[in-house]
Amino acid sequence: MLRNGLYIVATPIGNLQDISARAAEILRDADIIACEDSRVSKKLFALLGISINKKFISYEDHSEEQKAQMIIDLINQGNSIALISDAGSPLISDPGYKLVRLCREQNIYVTAVPGACAVITALQLSGLPTNRFMFAGFIPNKEKARTDLFEELKNINTTLVFYETAPRLLKTLDKASEIFGNREIAVARELTKMFEEVVYGNFEDITAHFTQNEPRGEFVLIITPPQEKKSSADDIKEILRKRLCETSLKTAVKEISAEYKLPKNDVYAMALELKDE
Repeated sequence: MLRNGLYIVATPIGNLQDISARAAEILRDADIIACEDSRVSKKLFALLGISINKKFISYEDHSEEQKAQMIIDLINQGNSIALISDAGSPLISDPGYKLVRLCREQNIYVTAVPGACAVITALQLSGLPTNRFMFAGFIPNKEKARTDLFEELKNINTTLVFYETAPRLLKTLDKASEIFGNREIAVARELTKMFEEVVYGNFEDITAHFTQNEPRGEFVLIITPPQEKKSSADDIKEILRKRLCETSLKTAVKEISAEYKLPKNDVYAMALELKDE
């Protein structure tokens, strides 16, 4: 019998055999299942041979705040509740963090049952740097929002990971190529499923591949960090001189030191010399 509380349970992202023994046991024993779509969850339970003779409640983005306290009230009444997403690890680009925060505030028992996660699986298969990465979630649908996101992230020194849908993939690759330039990327789709595929190269290579092969399934896009810019002191001075004509000294120093990984004090001293010329 499970202790009353909230159990955050990872479910398979494709291959049913990726369900852990602990996850299956908790899904069998939990009094209530909180899920995005009960139809999807009941189908999963049937495939796993787990009875659906229990209460399923909807917990999704637009109902998260309203349902959180209701779930806590059910736990306080002595119930064990398993929170699952349609596939993979809950809270990763899925609702749930507000519920966990509220549970912490009200001293409700919370635990997580780790398992499949498309972000980690894609990184493992990509062959791209994994020592530091940033998961940026789903790429926005609207072009301006997509452009703004890429511009915001383009200079961050880390591998970037995104989720994308098949219908938008080529548009996203086109815009990403424009902003990120000729970086190495990997695109993974249908992870752990029969038609799993991971392709890597530059934007031109990947775009050509998916132009010839219609994008199908669910995608993870991974982009390598920007290459370190190496320039001579004279080059830096010339770049800084131009930048000082376009913006303030403080902003120019901040931008140049970040772009070329130089000590701010050194760039500041160089900027003062240029100002005095």
